[in-house]
Amino acid sequence: MPNVLNNNSEVAMTEPIISIKGLSKLFGKSPEKHMHLVDAQMGKDAILAETGHSLGLNDINLDIYPGEIFVIMGLSGSGKSTLIRHFNRLIDPTRGQVIVNGDDIMAYDEKALREFRQKKMSMVFQRFGLMPHYTVVENVAFGLNAQGVAKPERTERAMRWINDVGLAGYENQFPAQLSGGQQQRVGLARALCTDAEILLMDEAFSALDPLIRSEMQDQLVELQDKLKKTVVFITHDLDEALRIGDRIAMLKDGCLVQVGTPADILLNPADSYVESFVRDVNRSRALTVDSVMLPAIQRISAKTVGEALAEMRSSKHAYAFNVNTEGYQGALSLDDLEEYPDTEHSAALSDEHYYDSDLTVGPESVIETVIPETLEHEYPLPVVDSEGELRGELSRDVIVEVLTPLAAEETEEPDATPKDKE
Repeated sequence: MPNVLNNNSEVAMTEPIISIKGLSKLFGKSPEKHMHLVDAQMGKDAILAETGHSLGLNDINLDIYPGEIFVIMGLSGSGKSTLIRHFNRLIDPTRGQVIVNGDDIMAYDEKALREFRQKKMSMVFQRFGLMPHYTVVENVAFGLNAQGVAKPERTERAMRWINDVGLAGYENQFPAQLSGGQQQRVGLARALCTDAEILLMDEAFSALDPLIRSEMQDQLVELQDKLKKTVVFITHDLDEALRIGDRIAMLKDGCLVQVGTPADILLNPADSYVESFVRDVNRSRALTVDSVMLPAIQRISAKTVGEALAEMRSSKHAYAFNVNTEGYQGALSLDDLEEYPDTEHSAALSDEHYYDSDLTVGPESVIETVIPETLEHEYPLPVVDSEGELRGELSRDVIVEVLTPLAAEETEEPDATPKDKE
């Protein structure tokens, strides 16, 4: 696997908003009696055969940070829905802690738990969970009604969210009059209307057709950019996880296999289970420049040709990026500069001295869109953000390294069957 590191993908590590510590869940009549089998690392199937108890989760430890979209994914039966239902105590663990904003919610009494669910966390379900006899605006305002908010205020707040999710004009319709995508927009607006800090989404888009699902993913990311909620999103679809997730947790048989950014998961899968998920992903479409770029260490700050030559010769750089107080200026080649006669060394650096002075790539660009320019250049391309600041560099060696697994798949033996390639 490529060894490219994602140097800009880490979540801003403040204190976690959710901490899961030693969380285990054994379903059955006497779970505590059989937890020693879980501690002995007996497998899920073996525990079921011996005790009739089903292992849901096995010693889960993870932190989720404010403002991130944290995706939990795995195959059916991996424990992902069981895990998210512990976050708001729809399920209580056999062992472990669920800490939210520093409070262990396992210590909450019924009143505190009800208030926690109403104000701290909202949930969006796979099958929408709308009340058929309520209009759209009544469904969206339902959580506020439960909180005792007066009707004029809850209607006003509900209408704002109805507009934000693109359902203006549908507020007096009933769920049966809406498409599946529209119903899910109502569910999303309802979850957001209570202004809860944390949004739980359990396979929220999986019942939608592909086009509507893609639109809902885009809308979630767009809303998240504005609202900065903490979103915990359950899915079995890696493409969806890669598209929306800041970080991804991979579960298998109730165990946490790997946690990482999309780039971490794609480029450095922890084991064969994770690798089986990422094997067929088109990396050039799934990764962005900032997930694979390297630090731009070949920096100089020069005003003239002579100053640039002196700095590059001193550091033995074949290329360098010229950066001053105004930001990135251009890329320089030592070979090119050495062709200028001594009489021009006092000349101020300008576009004629930079190689491809207008060619930069943005950190958010999808790899697929920058492959041609990167591969045809001997030196790395500068990665420059919208503020004109140099963020890193992207070389053809990195591109080749990242895409090597794809190249290997494309050169498989011609008589390989489609089944062999799955």
